[in-house]
Amino acid sequence: MKKRSLTGRRPREYAAYMETKIWPITGRLTAANRWDHVLARCGYRRGDHRVRPGLYALGRPTPESPVFVTANYTLSFDALRSALAGRDAYILALDTKGINVWCAAGKGTFGTVELIRRVKVTRLAEVVSHRTIILPQLGAAGVSAQAIENRLGFRVEYGPVRAGDLPEYLKTHQATPEMRRVTFTLAERAVLIPVEVLHLGMPLLTLAALGFFGVLPLVAFGGVAALLAGAAVFPILLPWLPSKDYSVKGWLLGLVAVAPFAYAGAAAAVNRGGPWWAWLEPLALMLGLPAITAYLSLNFTGATPWTSKTGVKKEIARYVPIMIGLAASGVLALGLGIALNLIKAR
Repeated sequence: MKKRSLTGRRPREYAAYMETKIWPITGRLTAANRWDHVLARCGYRRGDHRVRPGLYALGRPTPESPVFVTANYTLSFDALRSALAGRDAYILALDTKGINVWCAAGKGTFGTVELIRRVKVTRLAEVVSHRTIILPQLGAAGVSAQAIENRLGFRVEYGPVRAGDLPEYLKTHQATPEMRRVTFTLAERAVLIPVEVLHLGMPLLTLAALGFFGVLPLVAFGGVAALLAGAAVFPILLPWLPSKDYSVKGWLLGLVAVAPFAYAGAAAAVNRGGPWWAWLEPLALMLGLPAITAYLSLNFTGATPWTSKTGVKKEIARYVPIMIGLAASGVLALGLGIALNLIKAR
């Protein structure tokens, strides 16, 4: 059978492999691995960044070697094996459909049922002599340790939040408070920016082109500012923006981002001594565009340790209708201004 790379592009072919096979790997990341990480961070072909589910041998493991469980998302898998470089261990990759541990635990793919199935089909009990498996702490929400012990006889041990802390953790198998704490530093927030900006590529390019060719330039460039504020500036300033609600944080940031363009429109209306509807364009900017920034800010509610599922649901129910109303008001104000200008031109 023709072999494929760990990041093979045809997930449906996984079934063609014998799940009882133990795949040899090393802790060294290649240039291809690192390029795959870049593409994953940018959201390119999101479903392709995965490894085959199954059992992997890191180094030269023996029946006494530890077993670590992770997702089959390449970033999660590679973070674990690189952190364990130089050690002999087994890595059991669950089929999380190419989703990271934390998100997969919430969705149920990094869960009790999949872990039980994967331990059975890989015949893990015949590979190792001990009965302990080490899971990442962020996978705890999806796995019932008691059910695993009752069904498989394996004891679940939860390791630290970050794979990079494993070498220190394995000295005592005791996690310090710092190892248990989920952080969201500036660097961790900034790494989210590329995928958010690239997802807005077409709207950004369209608005920039319209502004460049003089089609409602204030609206176009104001729209670019609102989009970039929500996708790139928001995660950087997140801890310091007022309010605990992400929607309000985003709306306030959007007001600041759009204000220069609204001011320019208001100044032009004053200087030209135009009719009252000349003020509709800057009004439309201040009504509609910050709502876009506020909406984009909701993308980050699932990427931080500061929100809860119920809190996010309440925030969406409370603020999304307001965002829609403000955006619609902005569109109506802009449309009315354009219509009145056309009537006057006739």
